[in-house]
Amino acid sequence: MAAESPQASEQAQPERPGGAKALVFPVRDAIGPATSDYFVRTLKSAPERGAALVIVEMDTPGGLDTAMRDMIQAVLASPVPVVTYVSPAGARAASAGTYLMYASHVAAMAPATNLGAATPVPVGGGAEPPASPQPADEPEGTSPQDGKEKSPQGGPSGKPPEPASSAERKAVNDAVAYIRGLAELRGRNADWAEAAVRSGASLS
Repeated sequence: MAAESPQASEQAQPERPGGAKALVFPVRDAIGPATSDYFVRTLKSAPERGAALVIVEMDTPGGLDTAMRDMIQAVLASPVPVVTYVSPAGARAASAGTYLMYASHVAAMAPATNLGAATPVPVGGGAEPPASPQPADEPEGTSPQDGKEKSPQGGPSGKPPEPASSAERKAVNDAVAYIRGLAELRGRNADWAEAAVRSGASLS
């Protein structure tokens, strides 16, 4: 199978009669409007370029929600299958990358890679309020109000943290519904996907 990168000429590989061609689209940084626009145009042009497959080589910390959703809509409407491959070793498909993996027709990971940590994060929001000072006689990790031990995530032990505001709850619930829908569409683990959103779960 010959491979062609959208940012490079066709790689030198022997031509074979009837051989299929794949387009390779690298995502190596945060996902924004420029990446999204180029990605959408690449998928639309894939059939004209004789591609039977688009391979997304991914290593991303995440990105903007609107850009991610534009890319996912393009994947769902793609005339050719999309394979998302987290690579090379040590790469990640965090946050927006996780949603893209769930949307793809095929998802694969190189050894020593990871995905997850898909909780929505506000962009340009104000700084978090400082933590309340802990009384000298209160052990760290307890609350003077209820005395219950807190998990490292900040919620009750063993439970995912609850979003602090109404806006955060709406964003999280919307993201959960979105990724669960993608999981059900592709026959993937919807419960783990929800955990990646609600509690920032990751896996390798």
